Amino acid sequence: MNKFKIFSLVLLASASISNAQDLNQAIKAIDAEQYESAKSTLKSIVQTKPDDGKATFLLGNIYLIQNSKDSANIYFQKGITRSAGGNFNYIGLGQVNLDKGDTAGAQANFDLATKKMRRKDLEEYVYIGRAYMNAEKPDYKNALLVLNKAKLVNPMDAQVLLALGDAFYGDKNQNDAYKSYRDAFQADNTLIRAKMQLGVLLKGAKSYDEALKAYKEVLTLNPNYGPVYRELAETYYKWGRNKPSKSVEYMQTAISYYEKYLSLTDYSLNSRMRHADFLILVKDYKALEAEAQKMTELDKVNPRIYRYLGYSAYENGNIDVAIKSLETFTSNPVNKIIAKDYLYLGLAKIKKGTSADGLSIDPAAFSLGLTDIEKSIEMEPLAVEDLNEVGVMLFNKKLYHEAAAVLELGIASTDSKNFLDDNVYYGLAIYYANIQKDVVINLVDLQKADTTFVNVLIASPTYIDAYIYRARINALLENKVVMQKCYEDFVAKATEKGPDELAKTLTKKKIIEAFNNIATIYLATDKVKAKEYLNKSLAIDPTDKRALELLAYLK
Repeated sequence: MNKFKIFSLVLLASASISNAQDLNQAIKAIDAEQYESAKSTLKSIVQTKPDDGKATFLLGNIYLIQNSKDSANIYFQKGITRSAGGNFNYIGLGQVNLDKGDTAGAQANFDLATKKMRRKDLEEYVYIGRAYMNAEKPDYKNALLVLNKAKLVNPMDAQVLLALGDAFYGDKNQNDAYKSYRDAFQADNTLIRAKMQLGVLLKGAKSYDEALKAYKEVLTLNPNYGPVYRELAETYYKWGRNKPSKSVEYMQTAISYYEKYLSLTDYSLNSRMRHADFLILVKDYKALEAEAQKMTELDKVNPRIYRYLGYSAYENGNIDVAIKSLETFTSNPVNKIIAKDYLYLGLAKIKKGTSADGLSIDPAAFSLGLTDIEKSIEMEPLAVEDLNEVGVMLFNKKLYHEAAAVLELGIASTDSKNFLDDNVYYGLAIYYANIQKDVVINLVDLQKADTTFVNVLIASPTYIDAYIYRARINALLENKVVMQKCYEDFVAKATEKGPDELAKTLTKKKIIEAFNNIATIYLATDKVKAKEYLNKSLAIDPTDKRALELLAYLK
């Protein structure tokens, strides 16, 4: 009997060690972003050891990461009844509360999670801190408050320091984030995520070459650590955006690193969706369409696939597929719709209404498309940054009214990186729209264009062509005083730029335009002045037809 008891104890101890090893294996897989592998391990633990609440909590957390909230909630609800580590599941439920905006409910669940903590316990605080950070609307201040409680228990706990680094980073405190990540790695040199995060800080500061050095140090420690390849991909992507001369090369490098990341994590539907999101960033729409088709094979009903099908179909010229896919996705209020969804839908509708030669657009189709684009801007004002290319394209096709309507949305956001460019093209679009043959001049729009060029000169005083366009617009508005002043300002600013500017053919033509139009103002009131300006024109170009005709008229 005694031998049997001893044997039973050994079996129990072995099972306990085995479960602990399996749990640690799952935790390592989560850190390596191998979520499907971690889920498989955790489901096995939950099945063989039903009382393990920690495993249930970790499993629920993975489902939160993968945006499967219903599945996460089911595991958390089961987990709170478990005898070992069941309290951790209240933290999961707390994050679900945070995602719903229920801070009081979240706090109540966090209180239940920490109710029976012992003096030396700190893990609950770490996970609560991460719940605040991982919520749909992160709360880094509260995360720091909770994590500092954990730090009081053990100032050198590596996981506490890593979480603090993430919280400081989210709170835009670079210095304390750097110190926390450094200290975390010093406390545990196997915690290479902390080492990787030092590179992430450098990436955020646009020190891309230094960030790459930091990532390479991580790879010397573990060349198979998947997340570092994702960071390499994102670093090359951002570097490419900030260095146009290397953009194509760096985007391709980014894609290759992302493929490596996928190969070291998993090819599940969720991983493919992350890949699809990255392909949108690097604008590889052929690859995005292929990825969307693969996802359809894996899951024919996941609504988010319609987003990827819609985006790629639009960019690859399959407009009917784009409209159908995006209307299917945006029509369901359950789906998590983003500004870009309406932006692409609006652009697709406009494209659908555009003639084959691109020189005309059906007004009804344009109106419908613009309505969807306006919805996207309501959701995210900086969505206007994606409209510049469309507005300029319409302008170049001489669709001036449509170009002005699109660009007017862009000039509403002063934070847009295209703000100045949008203003210039908006003003030009209105001007050219009002000088077309048989057009009825729109005085209200012309006044808007004049105001726009005033703003352009405030933002960019060196763009002296704005004076020319203000002069032309005020000629249409029959405001001779402002017209003359703008022409005079153009001549003065061009002269200030020096002989090289004055020697340019286009500048000469604009100065002649200025002198001739100022002369027309003086024709009826001061012929001497009129002749003076016409002679200035002829001094630049003795053959200028208009100056010669006006001079002949004066004689």
